[in-house]
Amino acid sequence: MHVSVVVLGGGPGGYAAAFLAADEGLEVAIVEAEPKLGGTCLLRGCIPSKALLHVAKVIEEAHELTEGWGIEYPAPKIDINKVRARKDKVIETLTGGLAQLAKRRNVKVIRARGRFENSTTLVLEGNDPSIPEGGKLTFDHCVLATGSVPAIPPSFQVGSARVMDSTGALQLTDIPERLLVIGGGYIGLEMGTVYAHLGSKVSVVEWTDGLLPGADRDLVVPLQKRLKTLFDNRIYLNTKVGSVAEVDNQVEVTFEGPGKFGHERFDRVLVSVGRRPNSRDIGLENTQVQLNERGFALCDQQQRTADPHIFAIGDVAGEPMLAHKASHEAKVAIEVILGRNVTFDKQAIPAVVFTDPEIAWAGLTEERAKKEGIPYEVDTYPWAASGRAQALGRTDGLTKWLVDPTTHRVLGCGIVGSGAGELIAEAVLAIEMGCEVRDITESIHPHPTLSETLMNAGEVHFGTATEIYKPKKHAPAS
Repeated sequence: MHVSVVVLGGGPGGYAAAFLAADEGLEVAIVEAEPKLGGTCLLRGCIPSKALLHVAKVIEEAHELTEGWGIEYPAPKIDINKVRARKDKVIETLTGGLAQLAKRRNVKVIRARGRFENSTTLVLEGNDPSIPEGGKLTFDHCVLATGSVPAIPPSFQVGSARVMDSTGALQLTDIPERLLVIGGGYIGLEMGTVYAHLGSKVSVVEWTDGLLPGADRDLVVPLQKRLKTLFDNRIYLNTKVGSVAEVDNQVEVTFEGPGKFGHERFDRVLVSVGRRPNSRDIGLENTQVQLNERGFALCDQQQRTADPHIFAIGDVAGEPMLAHKASHEAKVAIEVILGRNVTFDKQAIPAVVFTDPEIAWAGLTEERAKKEGIPYEVDTYPWAASGRAQALGRTDGLTKWLVDPTTHRVLGCGIVGSGAGELIAEAVLAIEMGCEVRDITESIHPHPTLSETLMNAGEVHFGTATEIYKPKKHAPAS
C-alpha cells in the first residue's frame, strides 16, 4: 500500500493532521497500535482525568456548602465501579466519534505498530486485518506523532501493581486507604486531588522546594495552601525517595530530607515524575531524523525534521507536552506538505493545572523573565475584591498581567482560581494580537463575572481599579 501522507500515531496531533490532510484531498492513513484513536490524552490522560476531577470538584463544592452556607448533605457514598464505568463511557463516546470521523473522511486506520524501514517505508507489526499484504506501507510524507509515555526511574520499577504510573492510577482499581504521590507536578497533584476526594489519605513528596516547579510562585501559593488542608499537611518538600519495595501487600518507601526522613508504608504509590517521548524502537535510526539528548525529534518551525520526508509534532517534537500544542503543530505540518508558507510561531501556548483551585498561564512567566533578563511589570488583582468570587466563596484566587514597561503591551498572564483554565483564553488572544493594557481595560466585561478580573488587573496598571486602591504608575488610558 502507498499513501501520500501517513500519520504515525492517533492522538490529538495525529488525528488532527490526518483529518486536515484528508479534507485537503490527500490520500491519508493513520498507523496506530492502540485499538482506538485518541492517544494518551483521550484514552488515559487529559479526558479521563478531567472526568474524575469533575467528580472531585462536585464533592468539594457540596462540602463547602455544608461548611459555610448552612446546607447539610450526608457524607458521599462512593461506588467505585460506577465511577469507573462513567469515566469509561466518556472515553467510549469520544473514541467512537473519532472512528466515525475517520470513516467519513476516508482516512485509512491501520491497527499496527509502525517501524521505519527507511525514510519512505513503514514496516507494520501486528495481526489486525487492516494491515496491508506484505506488512509494509510506503509514503511520500510521514507525520511523526507518537506522543510520550510516563517516565519511571529504574529504582521505582519493583514489579508491583501497587506502584502505579498515571495510566494505572486512572484505572481506578480501588480506593487505597493510603496513597503516596511521588512528584509535585500537575499530573501528580491532579490525581492526588481525585483520590483524596474519593476517600484516600494522600501524601505528596517533591524533591524541589515547591510544588509545580516552573510555575510562578504567587500562583502556586493559594493551591498549596488548599492542598495542605486536603492532604492533612502531608506534603513533603526538599525530600527524595530513597527506595521503594513491596512488603506484606503494602509499599514501603524510604524518605531522605528535612521534610520527611525514615520509612513509611502505603497501600499504593503513584510515580509521577515526568514523561519521555515515544521515539525509541521505532526505526528512526534508519531515517535522517535527529534526536536530542532527551529523545525529542529535532524539527524547525515548520515541523520539518532533518529527513525531508518526515515531520514531527506533539510530545515527540518537544515541550510543552500539551495536546493543544500538538493539534496546532499538526495543522502547520500538513499545510507545509501542501506547499504553503506557514510556521509555528505562537507567542502564547496556554498551560492549565486542573486542580482546585485551577492554575493557568500563557505567554511570559515571571520565572522566565527573570532568567532571561526580560524587563516587565506585574499588575495583580486579588479575587478578594471580586464580587463574583465573594459570591462563590472562592476569594483565594488572583489574576495578573506581565506588561512591557515601555510599550505597555501585555506579555503574559497568570491566573489562579476557580475556572482559571476557561479564563486564560482571553489572555491568549490578547498576547497573540499584541494588545496593550488599555485594550483590555477598555473592553467591557460582564458583571458580575470572574472574567472581570482580567480587566481589573489591567486597571491596576493605571491605578484606576475601582474595588482596590493602588497608586498610579502610569497615565490612565485615553
